[in-house]
Amino acid sequence: MLSTVLSVLVLATFALVGGAIWLWNRPGMRRQAMLMLVLAGIAVVNVAIWTLPDSEGRSPIGQVADR
Repeated sequence: MLSTVLSVLVLATFALVGGAIWLWNRPGMRRQAMLMLVLAGIAVVNVAIWTLPDSEGRSPIGQVADR
């Protein structure tokens, strides 16, 4: 279940970046585009927190899957 959520989060990140690029060229929409990029960055950090292993080689998503 958590893998599905992380996959959807990655897809949403791509959509946010694409939408921010599209909005950047529209007059008066640069603030919204920047906020979309910030949200995409936050999503990437969240996925990294869940998937990257620590110094002992254990990742949080692996520990959840072991239970």
